[in-house]
Amino acid sequence: MAKPKTPKPVVFDDPNYLTGVIDLLGVICYGEISAWERLAEDAKMAPDLKTKVEIGAMATAEFVHFTRLRDRLVEMGVDPYEAMSPFVTSFERFHKQTGPSDWLEGLVKAYVGDGLASDFYREIAAYLDANTRELVLGALSGTGDSEFVIEQVRGAIRENPSVGGRLALWGRRLMGEALSQAQTVVAEHDALSSVLVGSVDRPGMDLAGIGRMFARLTEAHTKRMEKLGLAA
Repeated sequence: MAKPKTPKPVVFDDPNYLTGVIDLLGVICYGEISAWERLAEDAKMAPDLKTKVEIGAMATAEFVHFTRLRDRLVEMGVDPYEAMSPFVTSFERFHKQTGPSDWLEGLVKAYVGDGLASDFYREIAAYLDANTRELVLGALSGTGDSEFVIEQVRGAIRENPSVGGRLALWGRRLMGEALSQAQTVVAEHDALSSVLVGSVDRPGMDLAGIGRMFARLTEAHTKRMEKLGLAA
């Protein structure tokens, strides 16, 4: 039997850009595995078996995305766990500050938090090479049945309208913490920020463009909250 071929390392001419791509794939990769872990924990708080299974399906989708990103890093000749390690502290800090108190808060966190992260990484993806951009967008293509989350949250509000106010405040808190984390991650990793701001050979964002990006993230968050029946 012929031995399987070892994937050829992916080569980039610009070493700084390569480092930025590794950082980006590393942070998204850890984000996916972290979301998988949190959703698996949230499933334990589900009120019934059907809800538990639906949350489990969302977790499974996250894990599939993780494996694709991990495999891409391996193809690049990079240890995926080393690529993820610089981002562990930031994500753990975020999750410590935003631990849900019940399964509804867990659902809102999964829906809103994943949406915010996806929007942010899509903004960066616009400045990537075609192959990396395709991989990133594919990994951000969804984490399961979002309609299930919308139905559950809206149904809970119909049964108890006071739940809406609590979850709206929760959504605002998630937004603030997520944006703060995004800014911190970019600021702490020069190569990652260089992907966003560009270079002589690659287009990027200026300060005004970055401001518009965060305005778009806020607008998308507002629309996402409206789908849940919550005020942003």
